[in-house]
Amino acid sequence: MDLLISVLALVVCGLAGLTCASDSIAWCYHDPSCGPDAWPTIVSPQFCCGSRQSPINIVTDAATEDSSLTSFSFSNFHDNSALTKISNTGHAVKVALENVAVSGGGLSGGYQALQFHLHWGNGAAVPGSEHTVDGRRYPMEMHIVTMKESHHGDLEQALKDPQGLAALGFFIEVDDDSLPAAPGCWSTLATYLKRITNEGVSADITAKISLDDLLVGVDLTRYYRYMGSLTTPACDEAVVWTVFKDTIKVSKDVIDLFSTTVRIGGASSLLMTDTYRNIQPDQRVYSTVDARLRQGRPAPPETAVASTLA
Repeated sequence: MDLLISVLALVVCGLAGLTCASDSIAWCYHDPSCGPDAWPTIVSPQFCCGSRQSPINIVTDAATEDSSLTSFSFSNFHDNSALTKISNTGHAVKVALENVAVSGGGLSGGYQALQFHLHWGNGAAVPGSEHTVDGRRYPMEMHIVTMKESHHGDLEQALKDPQGLAALGFFIEVDDDSLPAAPGCWSTLATYLKRITNEGVSADITAKISLDDLLVGVDLTRYYRYMGSLTTPACDEAVVWTVFKDTIKVSKDVIDLFSTTVRIGGASSLLMTDTYRNIQPDQRVYSTVDARLRQGRPAPPETAVASTLA
């Protein structure tokens, strides 16, 4: 298990905004010389300008309903000891996960979760989700990062597999009804930010918070699916993306804490803001069949996403 976690940690470098040991040149969000537009030239011309890059704008009317996108099976999302450590990577806030897994949902096998991290703009008023929907950018986005179990922790093989990694994306927006207090679990999680203000600092999570707690209000049977990439260098095109339709709702105060508390370096460095990659060219997007919106329309023809994505 320790070996698996150490290898999976390398995978997280790509999705969570870490500078991996294999990166010869530092990348960033805040400076045009090392920001997203420069990644293809300074970090990874092989992938960062590839043909299936993420994030994308999801056009709802263009998404193909697919009955093979079934319900997920989530292992230990209820476990309030699964969130173990919170870290400031210099690019993101990352929360380590233990003994959490995902399967079903049209995925080609079981996936082991290692962590989740967050992307944001500059407070609730300046949105910073990575994906957009019909051109709308949300205040924040949460990504749960997983690796296909059949690769047995072999990162090299996972990155060669178009479905070697899977990311679960959740939009976060302001819930006016929750003001002035956010849902308790998010308020509790946000209290840890003051312990990790500087890059490279981590703190153990002792509060009892589960993934289910953080995802209250999200219908986990309604989502979009497309084949994409890591959203940070080296932008490897090895990710099955699931972006959920329902949003996580928290208070404005919680969203604002991320852009006003953590920094990209030491105590005198810039605050961590606008931590998202620009939108990439469109990909073919599939959608779960939404009975709530069908309202008597005939069922669409079945599309074998699992086979077309293999």
